[in-house]
Amino acid sequence: MANVVVVGAQWGDEGKGKIVDWLSERADVIARFQGGHNAGHTLVIDGEVYKLHALPSGVVRGGKLSVIGNGVVLDPWHLVSEIETLRGQGVEITPETLMIAENTPLILPIHGELDRAREAQNSVAKIGTTGRGIGPCYEDKVGRRVVRVADLADQATLELRVDRALVHHDALRRGLGLDPVDRDALIAKLKDVAPAILEYAAPVWKVMNEARKAGKRILFEGAQGALLDIDFGTYPFVTSSNVIAGQAATGVGMGPGSIDFVLGIVKAYTTRVGEGPFPTELEDADGQRLGERGHEFGTTTGRKRRCGWFDACLVRQTCATSGVNGISLTKLDVLDGFETLKICVGYELDGVRMDYLPTAADQQARCTPIYEEMPGWSESTEGARSWADLPAGAIKYVRRVEELIDCPVALLSTSPEREDTILVRDPFAD
Repeated sequence: MANVVVVGAQWGDEGKGKIVDWLSERADVIARFQGGHNAGHTLVIDGEVYKLHALPSGVVRGGKLSVIGNGVVLDPWHLVSEIETLRGQGVEITPETLMIAENTPLILPIHGELDRAREAQNSVAKIGTTGRGIGPCYEDKVGRRVVRVADLADQATLELRVDRALVHHDALRRGLGLDPVDRDALIAKLKDVAPAILEYAAPVWKVMNEARKAGKRILFEGAQGALLDIDFGTYPFVTSSNVIAGQAATGVGMGPGSIDFVLGIVKAYTTRVGEGPFPTELEDADGQRLGERGHEFGTTTGRKRRCGWFDACLVRQTCATSGVNGISLTKLDVLDGFETLKICVGYELDGVRMDYLPTAADQQARCTPIYEEMPGWSESTEGARSWADLPAGAIKYVRRVEELIDCPVALLSTSPEREDTILVRDPFAD
């Protein structure tokens, strides 16, 4: 029985929530391994819509253990609010169904304030962050001044951690024209929220390794997309953590041998939220049509997503850096009715053809896409649950995508409903 990592293979918003939910029915443990509540997953189950940000998608499935790993940065107040919202929708969340790694870093109000102040004053090149403090929290983690879940259990340790952080933050705040942090008020807020977080605290590394030894099926759930990876994304317009599959083991305290199958989630076209290069972006009627049909607005921010044709070069690149064994192709139905479809098969950079997106930001900005055209299809693919339900044009498109990205399709999604999924290869069976 395989353990499966789910990663986004574009710039996020690929439909990971539905696929993770679809897979979680057959998993025993669902673990978030990176990111923060800047990522959003929308699940539609029996007509009920659940919007998740910090919690793993498995929480809406009874009888599963959901885990927030140490690779995540956690806003404790947001988590409490999210749990309350889901309970209001009838979802039961207890320490038996949710565990938080004791070494998980906490996002404090000062992180969000710093994030927003920097973005507002950055006249050179805005990154397009959500302003929720994810980046500054990761900075504090690397700078060894972050408050972690376990610190909430001891007041002396908590005060020491806060004092260490404020030496750094108050200096930054002076430079940005912000008032000093009210130390006592911050500590009081942390003490107030501590009981609600500590009841879920656990040695997740131990729990996860015991689950693996017991033959449990583990589903590792990533946030954002590989093109936002701090190392392999379109830097500096990236998130603050490693998004690719290799982070799954580190982010929960397991070895790389715990990963058996990597499933890359890929949208049948391309979208991006925020700033940064986007070679296949469409600012014409086709781009508008993709956005309207795909309901392309961010779950977390509500921001309109930029839309473009499928970029096979980028997906081939992310499949390589994450070691993707198979992809889940989502939102195929959004392409219904297009007379002609285009796929990016390469770039031209200063007269030279490239089969990958270069690392240098100035070169990325100068890359122009080289397209291959394919005929579209007029029939509907929405709700298809088998290959026989798909029009020939759609099947040809899927097969061509497989060839160009050098990776097979394992799942095909044809609507937001979890049952509207075509299973080609079962990731858990490997």
